[in-house]
Amino acid sequence: MTDKIIEAVLKAVDDSFGVKTQISLVKADPKFGDYATNVAFQVAKDIGKSPPETAEAVIAKLDLGDAGSAEQKGGFINIKLSDSALASELNQATLLPKIGEHKLALVEFGDANPFKDMHIGHLYNTIVGDGISGLFEAYGFSVKRLSYHGDVGLHVAKWIYGVGSEIDFDPTKFTEALSSGGDDPLGYFYARGEKAYTESDEAASKIKEINKHIYAQDDPKINEIYRLGKETSFEQFDKIFALLGVHYNKRYLESETASIGKKLVEENIGKVFEKSQGAVIYEGEAEGLHTRVFITSNDLPTYETKDLGFAVAKDKDYPNAQKSIIITANEQSDYFAVMLAALSKIKPNLAKVTVHLGHGFLSLKAGKMSSREGNVYTAQTLIDEVKKAVETLYPDSPAKHDIYISALRYELMKHKLGSDIVFDINESISLEGNSGPYILYAHARARSILKKSDKQPSPQNKFEPAERRLAIAICGFRQAADEAFEGLKPHTICNYLFGLAGEFNSFYETNRVIGDDREEIRLKLISAYAEILKTGLGALNIPAPEKM
Repeated sequence: MTDKIIEAVLKAVDDSFGVKTQISLVKADPKFGDYATNVAFQVAKDIGKSPPETAEAVIAKLDLGDAGSAEQKGGFINIKLSDSALASELNQATLLPKIGEHKLALVEFGDANPFKDMHIGHLYNTIVGDGISGLFEAYGFSVKRLSYHGDVGLHVAKWIYGVGSEIDFDPTKFTEALSSGGDDPLGYFYARGEKAYTESDEAASKIKEINKHIYAQDDPKINEIYRLGKETSFEQFDKIFALLGVHYNKRYLESETASIGKKLVEENIGKVFEKSQGAVIYEGEAEGLHTRVFITSNDLPTYETKDLGFAVAKDKDYPNAQKSIIITANEQSDYFAVMLAALSKIKPNLAKVTVHLGHGFLSLKAGKMSSREGNVYTAQTLIDEVKKAVETLYPDSPAKHDIYISALRYELMKHKLGSDIVFDINESISLEGNSGPYILYAHARARSILKKSDKQPSPQNKFEPAERRLAIAICGFRQAADEAFEGLKPHTICNYLFGLAGEFNSFYETNRVIGDDREEIRLKLISAYAEILKTGLGALNIPAPEKM
């Protein structure tokens, strides 16, 4: 309905003044209407009229049909829906347009490097990525969840050194070595290798030698330890993904994309890339970007080149994707600006659909993380602590699994992407304030009210003022969901759901439902409210149990 109102207002502006513009509707003060627009302020200066005069002229040309009426107040155009239009809008409140039907979206996220712990930054990235994937699915897209991992590099050599020095590089003793690493063999042996690399020239030399063997794959013992270590890494990662309810369609590795990207760069030397002091570079200064190396003077591909190869590999596996989203921390934004600039000159169609989405830094009151010092705050640790806190606060709840999932997911998605987050476990599991469990409780409470009545929810074409306010709030879901989807802003849905729950609480405190003369219409409102909570949570892949 709001789409039709916007269309009608824009037509009235064009008919009145020959001006084309863009507008949005906001909730109006209930004294004046349901929605308001400031379009008169937008065009008044250009046409030489005051906003009130402009608004009156637009209203004179405005044809809302049976959808409602409009009036001017202080230059704002206030619109009140007819009761029949509001009832119709309420019936369709949970329906999102399937604009992605028969379309494909690729979402890459959760790219933890094997041979190192998955830390809470990766957890944040994973939850955001799965939430963005859920949004695209809610709009009808077929979504492929992808991950990309650095399985070669000095970090791998350090881990292999840490293990190898324990067992004299004998792969048959690999299981024995893992047990000496305790509950965290990835972090333990990486920290051990890092310490040796920093403190011993002899060890550093050995680690560099191991790194060469990893790339050349010419040492059977190192090859086997590498294989076993990679398997161990992904087994641990997959356990965490299972705890979060996250699945992937395909996992990509840097070792697989390096040669693809290197060939692409070499084919475009002199056209896109230039040689400089034995290296191959992309000169970005002319475009306001950095100059970056794509092939080193040692003839090795850099991360930039591997990412070019990754883009080509994705397109080969999933051709004709309408959107390809890459989610990383903000600190990589400049890097991706250069990589995508280079890609746009080689594979413009791939660059056109590719979007880099950056997020902020996640921290805890426990302090900083450092895999070098071996005191990483791991994803598994945070999951375990949230689960433990949920067990303590909700010992008898049948929905403990859903509660901890909502606590993690909602807490990490309610913040605007790009901003840093300090995760507070107590806040994340609380039934007070803007938290996942609070929204779950709001949903379960609404379902409980519905079960108490023996009457059926029934729409009516007449709303009392309090009912109208709640109905308008419920009908705001589409606008919030559209903003979240179009702007890749999952926090928009979280904030909307929190506000809607507050609106319902205000209504329920002063309006009887069970046994009231208007029970059927109020049950209809509560039913629509519950469905909106469920749909909104579901769009972010957060469960909505009927009992807490």
